Amino acid sequence: MEFFTFAWITDPQIWLSLLTLSALEIVLGIDNLVFIAILTGRLPAHQRALGRKVGLSLALITRLILLATLAWIVGLTYPVFTLAGNDFSWRDIILIAGGLFLLYKATVEIHEMVEKDEDEPDSPHGAAGVTFRGVVLQIAIIDIIFSLDSVITAVGMADKLWVMVAAVVIAMILMIVASNPLANFVAAHPTVKMLALAFLLLIGVVLIADGLGYHVPKGYIYFALAFSVAVETLNHWVRRRRRRLRGA
Repeated sequence: MEFFTFAWITDPQIWLSLLTLSALEIVLGIDNLVFIAILTGRLPAHQRALGRKVGLSLALITRLILLATLAWIVGLTYPVFTLAGNDFSWRDIILIAGGLFLLYKATVEIHEMVEKDEDEPDSPHGAAGVTFRGVVLQIAIIDIIFSLDSVITAVGMADKLWVMVAAVVIAMILMIVASNPLANFVAAHPTVKMLALAFLLLIGVVLIADGLGYHVPKGYIYFALAFSVAVETLNHWVRRRRRRLRGA
């Protein structure tokens, strides 16, 4: 195996491929990270950090299992039936199901935010009826969807399995480090949480469109997210400055 010969250490192509794929895996993992942050926010306070770590660990395991079955991954893109003149593969079916699941979860969360009393704080005991096992199960389901997209991208960009595995592991370690600060920020700012839920709605629509054969470049989606975050950051600065001036 080339990895154990250490010939890759002096190969700039290997390093470029690893860095590029790692960065791409991090970008593709943003939607998964946002989903996990919102979902674990419904758990009791003492279980949230553990829930995020378990969720991202499941995502890592799912990606590694999929990478170990590359032939099966390639087979998922083959048509299994035709409907209204369109061919559908197992990948398309999984993407459509995942998109519908995201639309449902984001809609439920938005409804609860709208109906919630503005002065009612988040309970440290978590949302009623929410269990750690239930949250982990939902994370595991959506991990399959996001992992499928991520692994198919990795297979298309690198021809060495160990490079794909290393990129996935590096990206997941960075996401685990960033998960707690992101989740705490989202929980502390309701407008940011609403923005994150709107982003999940958008991702759900994009997954369904992709499953139906209408591919939307991810660059457009992440640009829209970055622009929205920039606008929300400006709003946050304005609100903070007004509070400071009122207190002066």
